[in-house]
Amino acid sequence: MVTDTEGYIHIIEYLTEHLSLFENSASAENTESVMEVIEIELSEQIISVCSQNTKLSFNQRNAIIREVDAIVYDLEEILSGVVNNPVTAEQKTFIKEFAGLIKNLFDSVINALPKEQNE
Repeated sequence: MVTDTEGYIHIIEYLTEHLSLFENSASAENTESVMEVIEIELSEQIISVCSQNTKLSFNQRNAIIREVDAIVYDLEEILSGVVNNPVTAEQKTFIKEFAGLIKNLFDSVINALPKEQNE
């Protein structure tokens, strides 16, 4: 659905261009880990995708959930050294923006589905 699109590749490239943001984050004051914030932000965005697209079928919703699992796996791989570190304010802001980009990608793919598949 989205993980096999060029848009997803661009989003991952965007993340890798900003990996320095996740280096030397030991001074974070937050008790949430980087992975906890990723999971929270992605969950909120995917709930939004599903609630805005009420005509998605059960199978389409399951496909979205599988895609999100794959995205989280990719993020765990890319950020493997820091996923358990406390998140900084800057990282939290970036993760929120990143999750929004993922939502936009889902929105684009869903809107491109033939109308009978999205009803």
